[in-house]
Amino acid sequence: MSTEAETDTANPTLRRAIGRKVLLLFVVGDILGAGIYALTGKVAGEVGGAIWIPFLCAFVLATLTAAAYAELVGRYPQAAGAALYAQRAFKRPFVTFLVAFAVLMSGITSAGAAARAFGGDYLAEFINVPTLVAAWFFLLVITAVNVIGISESVKVNVVLTIIEASGLIVILAIGVVALVQGDGDPSRAMEITTEGTPWIAILGATGLAFYALLGFEDSVNLAEETRHPRRDFPRALFGGLIIAGLIYLGVAFTSTMLVDTETLAGSTGPLLEVVKVAGLTFPPKLFALIALLAVTNTALINMIMASRLVYGMGNEGIVPRVFSRVHAGRQTPYVAIAFTVLIAMTLVATGDLAGLADTTVLLLLLVFATVNVSVLVLRRTADADDEAAEQVEGDDAKPFRAPTWAPVLGAIVSLVLASPLTGREGSVYLRAGILLAIGVVLYLVNRWAISRGERS
Repeated sequence: MSTEAETDTANPTLRRAIGRKVLLLFVVGDILGAGIYALTGKVAGEVGGAIWIPFLCAFVLATLTAAAYAELVGRYPQAAGAALYAQRAFKRPFVTFLVAFAVLMSGITSAGAAARAFGGDYLAEFINVPTLVAAWFFLLVITAVNVIGISESVKVNVVLTIIEASGLIVILAIGVVALVQGDGDPSRAMEITTEGTPWIAILGATGLAFYALLGFEDSVNLAEETRHPRRDFPRALFGGLIIAGLIYLGVAFTSTMLVDTETLAGSTGPLLEVVKVAGLTFPPKLFALIALLAVTNTALINMIMASRLVYGMGNEGIVPRVFSRVHAGRQTPYVAIAFTVLIAMTLVATGDLAGLADTTVLLLLLVFATVNVSVLVLRRTADADDEAAEQVEGDDAKPFRAPTWAPVLGAIVSLVLASPLTGREGSVYLRAGILLAIGVVLYLVNRWAISRGERS
C-alpha cells in the first residue's frame, strides 16, 4: 500500500500510495455504510415493501455517472475531481467554483448525516448520549485519523470496510435462512403502498436510496494518490458499484421480507430490527457495534475526500493557496482538514439525519449532471486533451471511454431526480440554496482579494 515518497520539505506533494486492490476496497467501503444501515426504513416509508426497486433505480443512475467519472479521471488523474472537469470543459472560474463548492458541501453534509446517525438507535443499544454531543465527538475522532496520513486513513478504511460488509453479510445470511425455513413474507417485496401516484413515490424513494450509493464519485479525488489511475480506476469504480449494488438488493429484500413496513419506516436503525426478529440468532449489541463502525467509515471517507477537494481547489487557484499547504512530516493537507471539520461541526447542529442526507443527494445530483455534460464537451478536443493530460509514471493504459448515450442519459436522469417531481421537502432546497449562496459570497471575496493583491 505504500511507495517511497519523494521528499521535498520546501514543497511536499501527495504520496502515490494506493494500489488496485486497496482502491477497490476503498470504493466499496465508500459506498457501503450509513446509507444502507440508516435509511432503509425511510425508503420503505416512501414506497412500501418494494424497497428494492428504488435501490435498483439508484444503482442504474450511479453506473451511468460512474462511466463519466471513469473517462474523465483517465484524462486528468489529479485531485479536485468534478471541479477540475468543469474547469477543463467550460473554462469559467465561477462555474468551476460552484461545482467544487457543491461537491465539498455534499461531502461534509454526508459526514454530518453519518454523525447524526451515529447517535441514533444503534448507539442507544449501549448508551444514551445527546445526539449533538455524540456527533461532535465523533467528528473530532475522524479528523484525528485524517490528519495522521492517507496510508493510515486508507488502512482504517479497509478494516472498517470489512467490518461493515460483515454486518450486511449477516443480514443476507438471515435472509437465506428465512427463505429456507419459510419465515417472513416475501410477497411484501412486490407491494407499493403510497397515497399518491406510484411512479412519483418510486422517484422520491430513489432519491433517498441514491444516498446509500453515493461515494463512488469520491474516489476520483484520490487520483493523485493512486499508483496507476488510468488502469485501476475504471475497474475499481464499476467493480465496487456491482458489489455494493448486489449487496443492497439482497439486504433490501431481506428487510422487507422479515419486518413490516411501518416498523422499518419508524426506526433509525432498521437493520437492527431485522436482526431482532431473525430466526438466525445474532447478538443485537454486536450488530449495533458493526453498524456504528459502518457509519464511522462513511464519515471518515467523506471527510478525507472533502479535505482533498479543498486541497485540489487550492492548487488550481480557485480558493486561496493556503488550502494547498501540505504537512512536511505527515504529507497531509492539514489546513484543508481543519477547514472542513469546522464546517461539518457547524452543519451537524443545523439539521437531522434525513434532512442532511437529502441535501447531500440534491447537491450531488446537480454536480453529476454537470460532470455528464462535461464529458460531451471535452470530447470535442479529445485528441489534444489526451496528449496534454498528465502522464503518471508507469501508467500507460489507454483512457476509458464511455458510450455516448451514458453521459446523455446520466445528465437527464440526474436533473429529473433533482427536481421537485420527487416530492422533496422545500427545506432541503432552502438549505442547499443557502450553502451555494455562501459559496458565491466566498468566491466574490476571493476574487476581490486577488484583484487587490494584483493592484498592490
